Amino acid sequence: MTERQVPALVWALMGLLALIWGGSFPANRLALAEMGVLTTVAIRICLGATVMWSLVALRGAPLPRRPGVWGRIAVTGLLNTALPFSLIVWGQTRIDSGLAAILNASTAIFGVLVAALVFRDERLGARRGTGVALGFLGVATVIGPARLAAFDPTSAGQLAVLAAAMCYAVAGSIGRGISRSTAPEVAAAGTLTAAAAVVLPLALIVEGLPARLPAPSVLGALGYLGLVATGAAYLVFFRILRLAGAGTTSLVTLMVAPVGILLGALIFGETLPLRAYGGFALLAAGLIVIDGRFLPRLYRPLPPRPRI
Repeated sequence: MTERQVPALVWALMGLLALIWGGSFPANRLALAEMGVLTTVAIRICLGATVMWSLVALRGAPLPRRPGVWGRIAVTGLLNTALPFSLIVWGQTRIDSGLAAILNASTAIFGVLVAALVFRDERLGARRGTGVALGFLGVATVIGPARLAAFDPTSAGQLAVLAAAMCYAVAGSIGRGISRSTAPEVAAAGTLTAAAAVVLPLALIVEGLPARLPAPSVLGALGYLGLVATGAAYLVFFRILRLAGAGTTSLVTLMVAPVGILLGALIFGETLPLRAYGGFALLAAGLIVIDGRFLPRLYRPLPPRPRI
């Protein structure tokens, strides 16, 4: 996809989504102060599903009639919501929110790789392959070889977020087919409902109902996660997916990381090791190479000097 094929609306929507999702990492940390992992995820998903089905009813959006579409929506709900939400929130019980946001940016690398394997129009050539390699080098730098050699809870938290990134990447390619045949609000409502059907029973069985009403900060964080970072964000996500495709949509996670880092530092005073920033720089470089829109500008020849 060339620069001309991506309208300004897509970049604006991606920026908005990055701001929304960047705030989900500190919100997760706030919620975990009193809520369990599965309960946090279940509340977020159920609130988001309520918002989306309300929007479907308000707009009178048509529902898919083919069973195959509902099957893909259910799979997307598992891979794009239930699994990654749970993995990220569990990971954040062991690592800072800013570090989770950086590792989540690997979704962009995984997304390009998976899209190249699935779609003919997003094949992986030499340039994109180089970008993917840079991205994986960035991930390795963020985690640190020593951390993987001496496996501990922090390592497990980082790997959980990486597993979530792979789930998002696979779901992005599956969701591309859904977005072409289904209204975005219907697709979002369906995926969230499918995810709720899995996570809510697990939360009730494993963690039970909260013993008391959570603190206002926790309630606010849960409300943000469900109503904004899920309900509103999913509508924006599927809109971008329809306009730009799976590979380009995955770039939004690269934009999320700086927001998550900044909010983590401002709210919780988090400080990340230098290797985290170095790894993120490699991730960003990989995505710039994959995207390819800015490279011609860097190597644009100088205009000829006028003859005197």
